[in-house]
Amino acid sequence: MLTRKQLELLQFIQQRMSESGVPPSFDEMKDALDLRSKSGIHRLITALEERGFLRRLPNRARAIEIIRIPEPITGKQPPAPQAEVRRFTPSVVEGGRSKSVPPRPTTTQVFDEDGRSVMVPVMGRIAAGTPISAIQNQSHSIAMSPDFLAGGEHYALEVRGDSMIEAGILDGDLVVIRKQDTAQTGDIIVALIDDEEATLKRLRRRGSSIALEAANPAYETRVLGPDRVQIQGRLVSLVRRY
Repeated sequence: MLTRKQLELLQFIQQRMSESGVPPSFDEMKDALDLRSKSGIHRLITALEERGFLRRLPNRARAIEIIRIPEPITGKQPPAPQAEVRRFTPSVVEGGRSKSVPPRPTTTQVFDEDGRSVMVPVMGRIAAGTPISAIQNQSHSIAMSPDFLAGGEHYALEVRGDSMIEAGILDGDLVVIRKQDTAQTGDIIVALIDDEEATLKRLRRRGSSIALEAANPAYETRVLGPDRVQIQGRLVSLVRRY
């Protein structure tokens, strides 16, 4: 599943190649997606390559080949905007969950057959290290005691990376997240950065800025403007398999 920005970029590249047969330049992609720098485009293209949607051809300038198109583009969608329009509105939301999917009921109401465990959906992977794209579609669910959950809706993510090891969060752990868009300083949160990267970090507020702090001295704290960070949930529990 693609994030909104990844889908927007793939749609823009497809539109330009169908019109002229030539992929857009990185500057044109940056302007079309309203990004601050071309580094964001590099990250998006790398993510699309890793997911098998496109590939860059070596030793050729602006050489990008689309390998496959996800269903949201191949389905009945409105025509893509022209290049001068800076933003697209494909039928997806941040984290890759379709707007057509009705909201899930709160997980405190979704029980397994014995009526004693709450079923929490596992929604993909989250980075505790270099940010990666998330959140994906539900892959499966885990049963948890209500004692380990807060009130409200929850989801789980598989941790990738080691930036939170001093908080006791290891690579391969499952973190259980209470879905919310606000948090307190010191909370460990799922943060979506620039609508394209998601990461698990401790929240610190520095004046009007937001600091995303690792629990590993090998990683630097990222300080970002509040308009660049969306809080997508707060850590409430952790599941580890041995």
